[in-house]
Amino acid sequence: MENTNISIPTMAEMAAAGKEPEVLFWVGCAGSFDDRYKRVTTAFVKILNGAGINFAVLGPEESCTGDPARRAGNEFLFQMQAMTNIETLNAYNVKRIVTACPHCFNTIKNEYPALGGNYEVVHHSTYLQELIDAGKVKMQEGGEFKGKKITYHDSCYLGRANDVYEAPRKVLEALDADLVEMKRCKTKGLCCGAGGAQMFKEAESGDKEINIERTEEALKTGAKVIAAACPFCMTMMTDGVKNKEKEQEVQVLDIAELIAIQQEK
Repeated sequence: MENTNISIPTMAEMAAAGKEPEVLFWVGCAGSFDDRYKRVTTAFVKILNGAGINFAVLGPEESCTGDPARRAGNEFLFQMQAMTNIETLNAYNVKRIVTACPHCFNTIKNEYPALGGNYEVVHHSTYLQELIDAGKVKMQEGGEFKGKKITYHDSCYLGRANDVYEAPRKVLEALDADLVEMKRCKTKGLCCGAGGAQMFKEAESGDKEINIERTEEALKTGAKVIAAACPFCMTMMTDGVKNKEKEQEVQVLDIAELIAIQQEK
């Protein structure tokens, strides 16, 4: 599958040619079907292409990891979905997986081994940091975000669940931006309100939606960009910015988009 500026080989195409990629890019449901998060997928692929990374995707052979099913309490459906994916991954002898979704990352990394799926799983923030450190991803001097205030929202499944705090911040530092932290960050970060399958149900009664509370904290920093590294967080923070009628002043962008924008300038 390719167009004028991105090339995305599938595992099936690679296998037919007798090749194996260095890394499998697990796109995830949001990265495949959500119009907003498709732009993150495209940005990440452009970075991979530009860095000369030998990667592939499963394409139509990829299905949901089963994370929403397990969080919502449907263990049977989770195991069915997980086993289907594990059979596919093992058939291709996949060893290293990178994904832009912390939910997919957490599930494949921590929950698939019990079902026979053992892989090295890396979140795209960590992978981007690796590429920057290795000099494979280079930034333009005095780029789009130089000196701009950016705040980073910690995803629960990336941060507290897996202790990935520094990689996304290191990636943002490469932009030469002014990284400003919210009062609640890192180990004390506040959930965006979508995790644990909350995204798929109506909010329970209370004084305020969690994503509004979190957006208020982000806006208090004075940042013009709220950086996210999760499709769920991106949706909730974007909705929060719209609720505050700040969408003309404040952007919500994934770290891969920030890097891709900086490279294009």
